[in-house]
Amino acid sequence: MEDYKEPENFDTNDDDLYEHHRFVASSGQEPLRVDKFLMNFVENATRNKIQQAAKDGSVFVNDIPVKSNYKVKPNDIVRVLFTHPPYEQLLTPEAIPLDIVYEDEVLLVVNKPAGMVVHPGHGNYSGTLINALVYHFDNLPNNSSNRPGLVHRIDKDTSGLLVIAKTEEAMTHLAKQFFDKTSEREYIAIVWGNIEDDEGTIEGNIGRHPKNRLQNTVYYGEEEDKGKPAVTHFKVIERLGYVTLVSCRLETGRTHQIRVHMKHIGHTLFNDERYGGEKILKGTTFTKYKQFVDNCFKVLPRQALHARTLGFIHPETGEKMYFESEIPEDIQNCIEKWRSYAKNQTLLEE
Repeated sequence: MEDYKEPENFDTNDDDLYEHHRFVASSGQEPLRVDKFLMNFVENATRNKIQQAAKDGSVFVNDIPVKSNYKVKPNDIVRVLFTHPPYEQLLTPEAIPLDIVYEDEVLLVVNKPAGMVVHPGHGNYSGTLINALVYHFDNLPNNSSNRPGLVHRIDKDTSGLLVIAKTEEAMTHLAKQFFDKTSEREYIAIVWGNIEDDEGTIEGNIGRHPKNRLQNTVYYGEEEDKGKPAVTHFKVIERLGYVTLVSCRLETGRTHQIRVHMKHIGHTLFNDERYGGEKILKGTTFTKYKQFVDNCFKVLPRQALHARTLGFIHPETGEKMYFESEIPEDIQNCIEKWRSYAKNQTLLEE
């Protein structure tokens, strides 16, 4: 599944197998070769690597090794096991600088730059926030997924605020606040199109997209039980012609929640490549307009999403903590460009 080189001084016990991937086929799963099934779920996997893994006896269905032509059936448990631990379990401390907004004995708040992955995972084994954290801090507590210090996360190309726990007590207390939806999180986003309502709430269960393995989607109606409940509150900050600047407050914290919910209501995030926002979704067909949008994409080469504010109760003092991060330069420059364009359009129409 992946190109693996044994780390130096790492002792492998051939009797041990480590689970790298685990998937449960849905009750409506149609017969599908296991190599094709895994292609739909494992990011960055190639058919050849999956078939080689099966040939090596590393692909299991219901605890039995299978060949790559095995047909997955409803409720099958498909696992990929190797003799080495997943890379994310081999955490290497890295001297990556951190933008620390606040720190005390039990927690810290960091401002994550766009482009930094929060924790190691398939395809991203170094340069992550956790690699930096374990370099700068000793004995960080693990969360329920064995990730040191991590209470919550944001996407690689989303910038903004994260709270990190330094003690077991802080981890438990903060994690409960996020679970109970008492923490406060506000994001700034630029989305395609002019949102009609000044504010509103998007509700819709979010789960993995059935056809695109890299996307999540909203499930509703008869399929609602496929996803997990998700609620996003939005408010228009500024209308900029063919795009809108919005504030989004999360009531839940599903993967890609704002990106999925905004697309669901017809307002995909600007330059969100994974969800189609890197295309010109609103506007004219004029060449000059296309050139203008391309320039905006160059100024902001990622999805227009920033975790601007974060609020929670301090685990020890009981004090209400509130932090705000400035809108990063790339998003601010993009806003200015659209603001100027919208103003010029208004003048032309007058």
